[in-house]
Amino acid sequence: MRVTFLGSGSAMPTGDRFQTGILVQEDGRTLLVDCGSGVLHRLQQSGVGYETISTVLLTHHHLDHVADLLPLMKARWLAGEEHLEIVGPQGTKALVDDLLGVHEYMQGKLELQVREVVPGEFSVAGFDVSAYETRHSLPCLAYRFGDLFTFSGDSEAFAGLANFAEGSAILAHDCSFPDDVDVSNHPTPETLGKELAGREIGRVYLTHLYPHTEGRHDEMLESIGAHYDGDVRFAEDLKTISVE
Repeated sequence: MRVTFLGSGSAMPTGDRFQTGILVQEDGRTLLVDCGSGVLHRLQQSGVGYETISTVLLTHHHLDHVADLLPLMKARWLAGEEHLEIVGPQGTKALVDDLLGVHEYMQGKLELQVREVVPGEFSVAGFDVSAYETRHSLPCLAYRFGDLFTFSGDSEAFAGLANFAEGSAILAHDCSFPDDVDVSNHPTPETLGKELAGREIGRVYLTHLYPHTEGRHDEMLESIGAHYDGDVRFAEDLKTISVE
C-alpha cells in the first residue's frame, strides 16, 4: 500500500501545507480520503491526477475537508470522465445536493453515486475499511485499512480512537496545535501522547497542522515522547509512505 499526504494542513493553510487530502493506493486501486482546498492541485503534482480519482471517501463535512469536491467534479467532467463515487458519514448526500444546488450547471454532468456510511465495516473502491466515530464538532469518522493504515480524521485524542488504531503499521493523527493553545475538538501533543501511551503502532504521522505549529515541531515531539515512546513524525505535503 502507498499512502500520500496531498494536504497536511488545516483550515488556515500555509504555502507549504494545503488542506486535508490523503491518497491511498494498492494493487491498482486508488482512493482519495477527504478533498480540502488545494488537493486538486496536489493530485496533479503527485503525478496521479484527478482523472484517476473515481472515488472520494470523506471523514466529515467541514470546509477544509470538502472544499475541492466540486472543483474535482468539474475537472473530471472537463477531462471526459463520466463517473464519481462520493462516500461519507450521514449528511453526505445532502452536502452534495446542496453544492449542486448552488452551482446548478454542474447538475447531470457526471454520473454521481453518493453513499452514506456509519461506524463499522464496509467496502469502498475495492478496499475493506473499518470506520470509527471520533470526537469532533461535527460527526466525523476515522478509517482503518486493515493493519496497514489508519487515519484519525479530525478528533480529540481519546482512548477509544487509540484502541481503534492499535496494531496499525501507519497512523495519521490530527495534532493541530502545540500544548499552549487551549482547544477542543482537536488534540495537542500532550493529550495525544497520553492516549497513545503503551499502544503498538508502527509509525505515527502528525497532520492537520495549523500555522501555530510552525517552528515548534521539536517541542511537540518532545511533549508526545514524554508519554509515548513510538516513532512519531510530521506529515508533509506530497510525502509518500510505502506500507507492507
